Amino acid sequence: MKRNPAHSPTAGHSYPKDLVAFVFERWQDRAFVARICPEAKPGGFTLPARGIFEQVISTCYQASLLREEERPVMFRLIIRDSYLFAAHEGPPTGMHRLIFSRTRPFNEYELHRLAPAADFYRTLIGICIDPAHGAQIWGLLHSGTRWMHAVYGGRKTSPPLPQSLVVYVTGPGQISVCAGDEIIASLNGGQINCPTIDVFNSRWFGKSLAALNEETFALHRSACRRAERPWAELDPDFGSNIGQQALRRIISVIRNSNHGGLLVYLPPEMAEEIMQENQYLTVKYQFLEFDSRQRFLSLTLRIMNTLAESYGSAEHPERKVGWHEYVTSKNESIALLDEAIFDVAHFIAALSAVDGAVVITKRQELLGFGGVISGDLDSVGMVSHALDTEGEKCEPVLSEGVGTRHRAAYRICQKLHQAIAVVISQDETVQIVRWHNGSVTYWDQVPTGVPGF
Repeated sequence: MKRNPAHSPTAGHSYPKDLVAFVFERWQDRAFVARICPEAKPGGFTLPARGIFEQVISTCYQASLLREEERPVMFRLIIRDSYLFAAHEGPPTGMHRLIFSRTRPFNEYELHRLAPAADFYRTLIGICIDPAHGAQIWGLLHSGTRWMHAVYGGRKTSPPLPQSLVVYVTGPGQISVCAGDEIIASLNGGQINCPTIDVFNSRWFGKSLAALNEETFALHRSACRRAERPWAELDPDFGSNIGQQALRRIISVIRNSNHGGLLVYLPPEMAEEIMQENQYLTVKYQFLEFDSRQRFLSLTLRIMNTLAESYGSAEHPERKVGWHEYVTSKNESIALLDEAIFDVAHFIAALSAVDGAVVITKRQELLGFGGVISGDLDSVGMVSHALDTEGEKCEPVLSEGVGTRHRAAYRICQKLHQAIAVVISQDETVQIVRWHNGSVTYWDQVPTGVPGF
């Protein structure tokens, strides 16, 4: 969901005010508030006074335009009184509160001075609202880095941010406003965005991984029957969760590389055809058909087996385990396998630096990279822009004006209706493309974490 600000970029604080207005407007939607902030009820979490909130966002906006030794100013801040944080906690499982001996004035110059010490990925600047003086800086809140796993993918859990307003400044004029861990709206490139779509949570995306999940689950069942002692029962969706997190990691690494990339996922039965001369695409750097090409599949199966085995018990044979047990497990073997599967994700992301597509089957078999989609495929003049997760609401959009990667993705999805393309632009935007309801359709994939970093 996007909204163009009503004022020009030269209109001073008009952009921050538009962002504040948008947040307050969203706060009138009870269903939206109930979803992102269950505690937003009488006596619970509420927005600060509008004038104070405008002061906070305007000051953050001005600070974002400053430079720190030629580097952009980046920081996170939380609007919450210091006494509401426990005094004896800290990362990786809690928040480490450090209170200044006296409050500091809340202005862009103080934020500019504090930003280098308040490392964006590890620390938040704590502010409180003083009835007489408005916003004041009370100290620092050390969070650690686990919060980034929601964006990058990963199994490590982080302490949830409390139900308070959190503001992220990720670059000049780039501001995101969150309620705890949930994004309300962001200002980036002169547009106000409200992230409402996470394709990975859609039913159709889950179905696209169904073949992989069924295959690995069948292999897991076979291993379970051969085991010498009882294994715990595994959540049938667990394998899909691993694949989803790995793809999040691949996309995040490419986004942060600033070179963009194209991933093309094809039906498994097309692997042999694609590796030969064909009408669809040419894979310049092909991998031989050895087990190493299927490392993701083998690692997923090993994780499934290890998790079920580690939680197995003759006393509780009915025990069922899944993603929660995986992310909270202290088992060293699981930790090593988790590291291994995300090393594969980083490797795949690195392959995208070479011109062309990284070509993978939907069973996560890595066929090769440097894939050139045939220019003989029919061009696509009109595509559909999905406005919801399932693509039930779409709007027609002319494909002109997009880059080479996007046009290639549209062509391959028009020709191969079972293909899925992931296009990551140099400006870090992400599109998921597939054939849907009779036309090439794309989703703007909004990260579950804060966009723009």
